[in-house]
Amino acid sequence: MGKTRWGIIGPGTIAHNFADGVAECSSGELVAIASRSAPRRASFGDRYTITMDKRYNNYGAICADQDVDAIYIATPHPWHAELAIRALRAGKHVLCEKPAGLIAGEVVAITEVAAQENRFFMEAYMYRCHPQIARMLEIIDAGEIGTVRHITASFGFNAGFDASSRLYDPDLAGGGILDVGGYVVSFARLAAGSALDRISGVGEMSASGVDQTAFAVTRYVNGVTANLAVAVSMNMDNTAMIIGTNGTIHLTNPWMPGRDAGPSDTTIEVTVAGQTRIEALKHPEHLFTFEAETASAAIAEGKEQPDRPAVSWAESIEIAQTLDLWRHDLEYCLRVEDKAAKRIIPGVLPAGLPKMPQKRIEGVDRDISALVMGCDNKVSTAEGAIVWDAWWEAGGNAFDTGFVYGGGLHEQALGHWMASRGVAADAVVIVKGGHTPYCTPRALESQLETSLNRLQLERAPIYIMHRDNLDIPVGEFVETLNRLHDAGKIGVFGGSNWSVERLEHANSYAAEHGLKPMAVLNNNLSLAVMERPLWPGCVTSNTPQMLKYMRSQGTAHFSWSSQARGYFLPEDLRYRLPEDTAPETCFGSANNAERRKRAEILAAEKDVSPHNIATAWVLAQTFPSFALIGPRSPGEIASTLPSLTVTLTPQEVLWLNLEADAREI
Repeated sequence: MGKTRWGIIGPGTIAHNFADGVAECSSGELVAIASRSAPRRASFGDRYTITMDKRYNNYGAICADQDVDAIYIATPHPWHAELAIRALRAGKHVLCEKPAGLIAGEVVAITEVAAQENRFFMEAYMYRCHPQIARMLEIIDAGEIGTVRHITASFGFNAGFDASSRLYDPDLAGGGILDVGGYVVSFARLAAGSALDRISGVGEMSASGVDQTAFAVTRYVNGVTANLAVAVSMNMDNTAMIIGTNGTIHLTNPWMPGRDAGPSDTTIEVTVAGQTRIEALKHPEHLFTFEAETASAAIAEGKEQPDRPAVSWAESIEIAQTLDLWRHDLEYCLRVEDKAAKRIIPGVLPAGLPKMPQKRIEGVDRDISALVMGCDNKVSTAEGAIVWDAWWEAGGNAFDTGFVYGGGLHEQALGHWMASRGVAADAVVIVKGGHTPYCTPRALESQLETSLNRLQLERAPIYIMHRDNLDIPVGEFVETLNRLHDAGKIGVFGGSNWSVERLEHANSYAAEHGLKPMAVLNNNLSLAVMERPLWPGCVTSNTPQMLKYMRSQGTAHFSWSSQARGYFLPEDLRYRLPEDTAPETCFGSANNAERRKRAEILAAEKDVSPHNIATAWVLAQTFPSFALIGPRSPGEIASTLPSLTVTLTPQEVLWLNLEADAREI
């Protein structure tokens, strides 16, 4: 196999270290550099004998170079995610300095793009590639110190306060947590061998508004605990200790086990039963050679992720999530987390996705995307923006919200996003209120006012009662909804989790009193019948009675959990949901298993996933049918959109739902 040909974006200090490592690497070679600074391009290019035609003054050019196989990204933090995605979309493999993204959602997007493009991606935690970490794991795996119970790790230095420096500049995401916090977090995660359960952080903020010291106590799912410390204004011992039931492992120089990034010279101290063994680790190679070799060899072998102990995609996401939580405990808000931030990362969706169909229902003054974005899983505007920007790009303009979602945080996040993007006038927001036990006419009015304030809207294009309350005469609800409509607060309205009988009763009352009827229904409608309600008061529309009513009346239906909480996904791709609301708990039955089997048959014929078939079934109803989906990342949007390419015949719609024994082929 030939050598991996590297290009470097951002010729700073750490890029020099990587270039020195590549020079000693048997699997890679450096062929190109990109920098917007002519002096830095010249200096770096001369030092590493890069030909003049491979010294690029813009990042797009190096990504387009067919002589470059892989890109090493060493710019300041805020450009990591954008450049990683740009390089991956250009067909390059990527090694990206830490942190790969400013927030966890950015790291998720990077790994999704790498998977879509079948390219290698690795977050550049150089220390994880060094032989001492592999040796540490050997000692743990051999059981020498018993079961790991506690970990301590610190990484701190005194850079001296300089508000204009990268370390202290909030515009460059400065501070100890994002600069070196990933080291201690990634170390503890590896040594614990388990995902994070909880973290509690404290620290001290600098005059510029970034964290200058930070401390955290963590607990992992398997019960292991850790004490972590980082700083950019304080020298720390910069060691790591793993405490087991039978002994300890002490790494005296875990992060930079060599002088000036040169040859390795460090020790591992193993203490068992009061006896300490010191293992000296000396390697003549440049320290960064191990990282360069790990990435170069993996790329040459056709791998998308590095082998342990280098950082996997899942670990990169977990590290970012932990850093987010740690920062938030210190109330350190990044510029991208500002509610008015306009940061958009291009390229998170692949090219060639199906066009989003639009539908129109009477009473709404604009077209509505057939798929509706469920906004019940993004607490912050920054995390939501990554998904909602992609959604808007894909042609989605409809959003489903609820007064109770996230205690109001989800509505606020969406409202700030719409305001920052200037899209409120073109979006169709479904606003829901009146959830049990506050399902009363009075609650509808007060909650609506709160929801509109959170969303920064003057009017809800579509308003839906989140639940029904059989203790209240239906006419009182109809009167209240009409009053809100006449006041210009809501457009069309309807009910969620309402029965046929109650809906008919409401509309009979409206007809008798010259009022507007309930025009939309928002029950669960999925190819898998909800055998057990996800939550109290939930109602399915996939019943003979309800389907007959919808087909005869032509009432618009907005289906929540249209994809049956992942029931049609392979088991390893389903979300880890609580037992009482898991797909098999709520949708598991012999009949649904048969529906899934039939979906799998059609999926194979139409070259889509069974998940896509299930979504297409919802959209293929003879009444106006919209499917609410809850993607948590751009990649999940991309994997859902093929549903839009599926055309189901009327007979197939019936056959999939067990309403017909055979289908026309």
